[in-house]
Amino acid sequence: MNTETTHPTITPVVTTPTVKWVFAKIARMIAFGFGSGLSPKAPGTAGTLFAWATFLIGDLFLSTQYWLWLIAGSIVVGCWICGHVSEELGKQDFGGIVWDEIVAFWLLLTLTMPMTIWMQCLAFGVFRLFDALKPGPIGLIDHHFKHLEGNTNLAPSSVLQILWRGFGIIADDLAAAFLTYLVIVAVKVAIKLAA
Repeated sequence: MNTETTHPTITPVVTTPTVKWVFAKIARMIAFGFGSGLSPKAPGTAGTLFAWATFLIGDLFLSTQYWLWLIAGSIVVGCWICGHVSEELGKQDFGGIVWDEIVAFWLLLTLTMPMTIWMQCLAFGVFRLFDALKPGPIGLIDHHFKHLEGNTNLAPSSVLQILWRGFGIIADDLAAAFLTYLVIVAVKVAIKLAA
């Protein structure tokens, strides 16, 4: 008697996303930052630039309270979107999935604005540096979720696994935004004390 259970394997929908593939579904379009994640070089940087531009436009119309509600909803929905699209791509934290950079940078700007353009550039640079290098707690969070994922599970994921994977994709960027926030606050305080 064979009691071994077999699970269907997942075949990634695509290995190299195209514009057509990304814009075929709303979840993919959001996960890829409305196309900014398709950048062949540094998609995370392109996604962060998209976040910066959309924040500056949105800030003309939205209060801080509305931004915080939008960001909270974007994080919750983003957990499913990022997890689902990574599932379609074969359970990878694919570099083109930039919704995590977008919501994290929106949060950073919401908490630190108003700032001069030079301080915004500093926030952008420090955030990208922390997100790319993943120092300290950012690296621990990233490693934790990537270690949990592994590459051995070929069965389709449950909804909870997809949500958890999406949370893992977003969590390290939120940590990068928090550490950047601390740097920006320290610089603002230093400038105020020096004046």
